[in-house]
Amino acid sequence: MVKLICFDCGQTNRVPEDRLDAGPKCGTCGAALVEGKARELDAATLAKAIRTDEMPLVVDFWAPWCGPCRTMGPEFSKAAGAMKGRARLVKVNTEMHPQAAASFGIRGIPTMIAFSGGREAGRRSGALPAAQIEAFASGAGRR
Repeated sequence: MVKLICFDCGQTNRVPEDRLDAGPKCGTCGAALVEGKARELDAATLAKAIRTDEMPLVVDFWAPWCGPCRTMGPEFSKAAGAMKGRARLVKVNTEMHPQAAASFGIRGIPTMIAFSGGREAGRRSGALPAAQIEAFASGAGRR
C-alpha cells in the first residue's frame, strides 16, 4: 500500500501499489489521486504531502512574472504526464506562497525540489526540458 494525500481535500489515502496507474480516487471526496498532470498547491497541502506521501514528490517553485518559469511550465506538465504512477509533480507559486519558498531556502526560480520519504532527495535550479525533469524525478525515487 502507498499513502497519498488528496490534493483537493487533504485526506490521507492508501492505494495498492499495483493500482497506482489505474486512476485511484480519494475515499473521502472522490478526486483523482494520480492525475498525470502538475497541480498547484498551497503551503499547507505541500507540507502535508511531503510528510505523508510515499510516492516521490517533485515541487516546482515558480512565479508568473518569471520568463524561465513560463518556459519550463509546459515541459513540467509533459513530465508530469510521463511520470504518472511513478511520481507526483506539483507547483508552488512563490508570489502567492512566499512562506513556502522561504522555508525551503529558494533563492532563484524556477527551482525544483524532489522529496522522497519525507526528506529532500534532490534540488535543481533553472529551466529544464521534460526529459531532464523526468530524469530528475526518477532519480529522486531511488534515494
